[in-house]
Amino acid sequence: MEQVTKPFAAGQPAAVRDSAAIEESLDRADVATAQQIVPSISGVGYATISAQPAKNVNQRRLMAIRAARIDAMRDLTEQVHGLKLNSRTTVINALVQNDTSRAAVDGTIRGARTVRINPVGRDTYEVVLELDRDMITRIMRALR
Repeated sequence: MEQVTKPFAAGQPAAVRDSAAIEESLDRADVATAQQIVPSISGVGYATISAQPAKNVNQRRLMAIRAARIDAMRDLTEQVHGLKLNSRTTVINALVQNDTSRAAVDGTIRGARTVRINPVGRDTYEVVLELDRDMITRIMRALR
């Protein structure tokens, strides 16, 4: 049985390419093969310092880093477990009257490694987390 691989479009974001590669590798045979093919994935989160509800700037910085880390975890969770999207559009007389979308993600992420924590500009922090291929394989095996 011949495996057909799907080409990745050059303009796709890295997260989309990584998610597609993970899905493709899991569609293939066994865990040993998946461990060789599954790439590591990364999640990025951002948070502003001034929006944090603290009394002094040091506490706001720490809270912004924490919020950015949680946002990066959400990004990883979306890539591993997928995103549930509900959308509704109301059209009356060929005119869009209402257009709403809601997204939700639910899952467990373990073993995420902090790659970097960077200040971005004067008021924002960026946190980058990574899951290596062994952890992704364990998470996916537990889901099965």
